[in-house]
Amino acid sequence: MSVVAKLHRTTWSTLKQLQQNGRKARFSASATTSRNDLFTHEQRRQREAVGRVDKIEVRYMGQPEDVTLVMNKHISTPYNCAQHLSEGICKRSALALIDGSVPWDMHRPLPESCTLQLLHFFVAEPHLVNKAFWRSCSFMLGAALSRIFKTEARLQLHSFPSPNIKSGSFVHDVVLGTHTWEPTKAEMRAVSAEMVKLAARDIPIERLEVEQELAQEMFKDSRYKNAQLPSIAQQNQGRVTLYRLDDHIDISRGPMVGSTRFLGKCTIIGAHKLSNKGATDAFYRFQGVALPSGFMLNHVAYSLLEQRAQKLNPARLPNEPFEDQQQLQLS
Repeated sequence: MSVVAKLHRTTWSTLKQLQQNGRKARFSASATTSRNDLFTHEQRRQREAVGRVDKIEVRYMGQPEDVTLVMNKHISTPYNCAQHLSEGICKRSALALIDGSVPWDMHRPLPESCTLQLLHFFVAEPHLVNKAFWRSCSFMLGAALSRIFKTEARLQLHSFPSPNIKSGSFVHDVVLGTHTWEPTKAEMRAVSAEMVKLAARDIPIERLEVEQELAQEMFKDSRYKNAQLPSIAQQNQGRVTLYRLDDHIDISRGPMVGSTRFLGKCTIIGAHKLSNKGATDAFYRFQGVALPSGFMLNHVAYSLLEQRAQKLNPARLPNEPFEDQQQLQLS
């Protein structure tokens, strides 16, 4: 074969690969746009379906003083309640507590009269808000990975297990189109930087509960999400809870903190290969550690947290069945 013929063959092969990658990238962008359009349409439909606006009484309990607020049923959120109190309370409140026992998203409408506490990271018992923070970090990690990986990596988000602060790391499991990838420090720094960018944008984290059929349509391009939905919906009266961050949508039972701004210092420490998946793909577990914004920790202490987060997180593996009600919503 002549040099010219070889060059022509190589050029054609490269062009064909670029075209294939371009089609995949356009399909991915189209799927993301479609998913967001469906989310926004359903969100609007549910708001319009409220009909006549009834009033409810929300008894706020906390600083600077207890007060009863008259709010709109199925419309007003804990964040709206905080707006009636002070700008400082709005900014620091990461999670709500309804009737003294029910954790509630800051942007989730209130369905009836209730008592309301607004939780932040300096409360006496921070367990609930810490757990919501850890879950939100996993959710944000999925968004960061979707943005940072190139099309040819064939990244597919799988799930993130229920948060466990004692494990030392938050987690997101994915499938990559390789059996042999070894993450570098530079690659992990890039993912960490993407997390910090999301935090700096102060993006609200939205919650929406939808019927299984709509969820299936939204995730029809996602092999693993689509397969998980029937089991999830079966345990939740045919409905699925979704969360959105900018254009990133995922499945989770929640609750989560109200905004990405609550993420402070953050390190995505590594990715462990869990197992092969077919002839070319493999499961990888990404792990990270983070502090809420406003928390200060010296370099030595934070380094110890990073070292601990490097160990493989023992949470449920992605190829294990969802047997537990608490696992069915993936987080």
